[in-house]
Amino acid sequence: MRFVARVMSLIFLVVAVIAGLVDAIQSVAAHQLIFTPLIQSWSEASPGTLDLVADLFAGHLPLWVWDPAAIWVMAQPSFAVFLALSLLFYIIGYRRKKPAGRFAA
Repeated sequence: MRFVARVMSLIFLVVAVIAGLVDAIQSVAAHQLIFTPLIQSWSEASPGTLDLVADLFAGHLPLWVWDPAAIWVMAQPSFAVFLALSLLFYIIGYRRKKPAGRFAA
């Protein structure tokens, strides 16, 4: 389980860096800060999966999960959402060091 969480954390971190790089390039070209919302990035990359997830949320979860909560997350910059997911999976997969050392009883 820890390994899967660490791999997911790495994948989300790579996607966050790529999304941040795209935003940085667009910001330099436009001479102003540009943060691409997650819903815009997702709809440009794969509109079919966005519709599938929206239907899945609407069919199996209460309306308040999709309407205010998921829409708010989708309105955030994509690099920030993926950084938060990367941090969450890193925390899940984190292994604490033993306080007394390697050879303690």
